[in-house]
Amino acid sequence: MLEVMSKHSRSFEKRGVFLASDTALDFLNTEWPTASGKEDFFETDEDVFTWLRQAGLAPEGVTSVRPSGALLRAAQALRTVIRSLVESRKEGKVPDFSDLNAFLIAAQSHPQLLWTKSKTIALETVRSADTAEQLLAPVALKAAELFSTADFRRVRRCDDPTCVHWFNDLTRPGRRRWCSMATCGNRLKVKSYRRRLKQL
Repeated sequence: MLEVMSKHSRSFEKRGVFLASDTALDFLNTEWPTASGKEDFFETDEDVFTWLRQAGLAPEGVTSVRPSGALLRAAQALRTVIRSLVESRKEGKVPDFSDLNAFLIAAQSHPQLLWTKSKTIALETVRSADTAEQLLAPVALKAAELFSTADFRRVRRCDDPTCVHWFNDLTRPGRRRWCSMATCGNRLKVKSYRRRLKQL
């Protein structure tokens, strides 16, 4: 069960990378290969909370999870599900949405009328946050929206062969090639420039 507990902060907070122009793909991009193996943003429950906060998806008041490790395991499982579905969709296969649907089924929510600070009435969705799966429900919903609304011709992996990050190309011409022009794009342009210099 999730519990509201006193906030315990680290001396520093990790910063997530949000370059994909899509929250579900940003969630997918929390794991990447390195020369020595794999790097994972999610190492603890707190790392998952950190990412949810930075993505604007963390519920107010919930700062910890019990049993310890439940949120981490659920987040890694959901990420594996999203990755499998994205890759399957890009390969032109018919995806099996049953595992993603299981996360959506676990998400208990209901609409509720609220008075706002500006004295107007708003209809908001209130989500339960009693389990790790319910905490991750907004991510599962973002993934469902990606699969149901995105033009998958524009959902791409970064052109850098050493990068595995995905992005949704929302540019008008639809020619985006890199997860980030500042990192992968620039690195490959420098390599290409040096290669041309050697050929002179």
